Amino acid sequence: MAVSLEQVAKAIEQTRSVLQSDGGDVELVDVSPDGVVQVRLKGACRGCPMASMTLKSLIERVLMKEVPGVKEVKAVA
Repeated sequence: MAVSLEQVAKAIEQTRSVLQSDGGDVELVDVSPDGVVQVRLKGACRGCPMASMTLKSLIERVLMKEVPGVKEVKAVA
């Protein structure tokens, strides 16, 4: 099943307010045909020791719930 870039972007918006409340943000970089989403953490999230937890427990969890076909979320520099 192909993952829709629009669906992923819409789901990312659901996480944005939480990230922005701590001075961070997330940018959608790419969505591969096999369901791997690449994002770039920005602001306070970039380089934060908790960034990997935020990526998996917030962003990945929301995307996998909201967008059928998302298999994984990876951070890129």
